[in-house]
Amino acid sequence: MPRKARILIVEDEIAIRTGLVDVFVFHGYDVDFADNGNDGLQKGLTGQFDLILLDVMMPGKNGFEVCEAIRQQDRDQPIIMLTAKSTDEDIIQGLSLGADDYVAKPFSVAQLVLRVQAVLRRSKLDQEQDTRIRLSDTCEIDTPHLTGNCAGQAVHFTRREMDIIQYLHEHNDRPVPREELLNKVWGYAKDMDIETRTVDIHIAKLRRKLEPDPKNPVYLVTVRGGGYKLLSGSA
Repeated sequence: MPRKARILIVEDEIAIRTGLVDVFVFHGYDVDFADNGNDGLQKGLTGQFDLILLDVMMPGKNGFEVCEAIRQQDRDQPIIMLTAKSTDEDIIQGLSLGADDYVAKPFSVAQLVLRVQAVLRRSKLDQEQDTRIRLSDTCEIDTPHLTGNCAGQAVHFTRREMDIIQYLHEHNDRPVPREELLNKVWGYAKDMDIETRTVDIHIAKLRRKLEPDPKNPVYLVTVRGGGYKLLSGSA
């Protein structure tokens, strides 16, 4: 019998936490939970979970602190943050600290399940990747180790960031629309009606890591009306 995917739910509101546990157990997942950030961090650092659902506002360490601490140890761990709908700052901060995606409260449970399924499905894909991607004479990416060196500076990537780089590299003959990235990198079905800024924020993060001047990108460019394109060559 295949192993059940394990989900850690870190949420202090008992009604939401209990409801989420029940929903994901019903869908066949092995679920554990924590009701505060300190316990969530302790459990999250064990590396025993296929995905972590992480609330932002909690007693003890908040979700940002938990996400950042986990990312410092494990750049592969899938994390979805649960954040207040009205606070763009929370969304940007959570994704900047390494969350794979966010779901805004109040959220549709059915959509949350679909997004969890998509992230888990994507994380299990074994893709053949180029071991190194050379963007220029001064910028090279080591894909298996989630690292790079640009302008003499060491760069570290999350697994999600590297998936974006790899997909754009594999399709660098054309601009890639953001909807295609959501479908191919995040695993969201084409017919999922979701509003998310996760692609844009991840692209902004990558530009800060790769570009000499993130405001005037030369590697990861936007093609008006087309999407994003990864340019490589000697520069």
